Amino acid sequence: MRGPATAPPAPVGHRRPLRAAVPLASAALLLSLLGAAPAHPVPDASARGLQQAFATAAADYHVPQSVLLAVSYLQSRWDSHGGAPSVTGGYGPMHLTDAPAALATAARSAPEHFAGEHFAGGAEDPRGDTARAALRPTAPRPAAGAPAPSAVPARLRTLPKAAELTGIPAARLRSDPAANVAGGAALLAAAQKELGGPASADPADWYSAVARFSGADDTATAAAYADDVYDVLRTGEERVTDDGQLVTLAARPGPVPDAGRLRRAGLRTLPADGTECPRSVSCTSVPAPYEEFGDNDYGNHDLGDRPASQQIKYIVIHDTEGAWEGVMNLIQDPTYVSWNYTIRSTDGLIAQHVKTKDVAWHAGNWDVNARSIGIEHEGFLAAPDAWYTEEMYRSSARLVRYLARTYGIPLDRQHILGHDNVPGPTASTVPGMHTDPGPYWDWRHYFRLLGRPLGRTAGPHSGVLTVLPDYDANRPVYTGCTAKGEPCPAHGSGEVRLYTDHDENAPLVKDIGLKTDPTDGVNDLSSRVSTGQQYAVAGRWGDWTAIWYLGQKAWFLDPAGQRTAVPARGLVVTPREGLASVPVYGRAYPEKAAYPAGVPAQPVVPLPYTIPAGQRYVTGDEMPGEYYYAVTFTPEAHRVVVGEDRYYEIQYGHRVAFVRAADVTVEDGTAAGRAGR
Repeated sequence: MRGPATAPPAPVGHRRPLRAAVPLASAALLLSLLGAAPAHPVPDASARGLQQAFATAAADYHVPQSVLLAVSYLQSRWDSHGGAPSVTGGYGPMHLTDAPAALATAARSAPEHFAGEHFAGGAEDPRGDTARAALRPTAPRPAAGAPAPSAVPARLRTLPKAAELTGIPAARLRSDPAANVAGGAALLAAAQKELGGPASADPADWYSAVARFSGADDTATAAAYADDVYDVLRTGEERVTDDGQLVTLAARPGPVPDAGRLRRAGLRTLPADGTECPRSVSCTSVPAPYEEFGDNDYGNHDLGDRPASQQIKYIVIHDTEGAWEGVMNLIQDPTYVSWNYTIRSTDGLIAQHVKTKDVAWHAGNWDVNARSIGIEHEGFLAAPDAWYTEEMYRSSARLVRYLARTYGIPLDRQHILGHDNVPGPTASTVPGMHTDPGPYWDWRHYFRLLGRPLGRTAGPHSGVLTVLPDYDANRPVYTGCTAKGEPCPAHGSGEVRLYTDHDENAPLVKDIGLKTDPTDGVNDLSSRVSTGQQYAVAGRWGDWTAIWYLGQKAWFLDPAGQRTAVPARGLVVTPREGLASVPVYGRAYPEKAAYPAGVPAQPVVPLPYTIPAGQRYVTGDEMPGEYYYAVTFTPEAHRVVVGEDRYYEIQYGHRVAFVRAADVTVEDGTAAGRAGR
């Protein structure tokens, strides 16, 4: 849902303001954006180590240490985030939530932002169909002021309860990782007692308490969360945290959890009828309305018959730029836009809104909409410390694996797209295309969870590479996370900056479609590549590697001791012999002759880009030119038009694009264009 790449640093752009995008998320965002310091200085927990903090808390509250470690890993991957809150106001390794306090702090610190100015409207038409008028609905801004604690869901205020159980001040629970771990242990112990469980050393006896710890108020979500914790227990994990500490959880094969007490927890049952989700997640139905309104208008999606009528080729990853409750309000507004699924941060609950057979209005490009499924994730692009939870990543990965298997979608970065990888369908739309989920979405970790870990797939002299920086160590400077345009908080990133020469003092690569000079803005995609994307090698110079990018040679730092990219296999396209250049398209539409009577032909218009002779671009797919004509409420007049022209999808810049098969030659990129150091 992120705003246009050309939006000024302040206010941060967004598709359009979320209706009461529930100020809870604003709080977490604003705290991180404003760099608000904890009320108490962070004690030196590292003196004894976070691993020891888990051991101490486990002993003090009679919780198995392995259970405490597994729960914390699922909450935060053991990171402390410097005391900054998550998107839902969760703090520390245990993700103890204190949304009301976070919101109040944000309101006091920056009332002018709290009123909602950072939810400025974006320029993108989410439907992206030039056969219809641009869709630009508006929604009210979030109201100022902190809500009463009673209005905040219990899952967003676990930290005050931990303070009550432990006697540790809330401010210290937010800022001190060791205290935070103790608070989490106290909550687990309290849940075990409330459910009538023993203070057992056997992890299998703690399943129901773990489920309750999730904060979910329904049985299916609580159980899905607990199942993930026990998966972590079985497989084990080892990781260096964001503050440099090694934490280890040894694998424990075979604990068979006792789920009996969960049935007595009094949790509700969510409506899941008709949802399209794997059994390994919790999924509920929150339907997006298909209704007529106004003057022959309707919303908020189009009926379809996929995959019988048209193949589903893409899954598009978005972030919501708002919190769960507000997003659920928006999706039920027929005058707004739509997407297929939303995933909740705290516990990974999935809500399905639009059937996969139907076409949601989410990507800003009708061709991509008609061939894709859109998934929103509760989060913010420009808030690096308003972090995504591990449970949301895992729930999303399970859903994407299921959808990819069901519809035959390859698990690679030319089919699993970010909203920021979707091309503008026409030249005029390029500047307004959205930029979420942005540089702080961890694609490397996500693909590991998808079961397709990214890595080297070719020898050292391959002409193709995969962008693969170390997310935690890769920390480029971004601006535009605050109204003042200050540098964003230092944070890991999955994106790499590109220069016009092998020198960090050289100008950044320019995207001519944006018609602005490139910047280091968090929303400026003109000179950035993202983890998992593949490009053809254009040259090497010492510690620098060049790729073909947006019709030009672009350089990035790629030192031998800390590679930013790895050799890969892949096919590339290059202009056919005799052509000085070939046009690049933002949509793969059929030729005019393919349209039947009654269906207006859509123009095949190139973007302001070309591929000059001698340049190569990695291709991820070949497809026919197609157009889904759906401009009426009743589907009888809907038609899928398929042409004779075929297209290749290519990784052209930060976004994908299309070229006509008739214009290019396909080569083995592993051998093509080799460039020695």
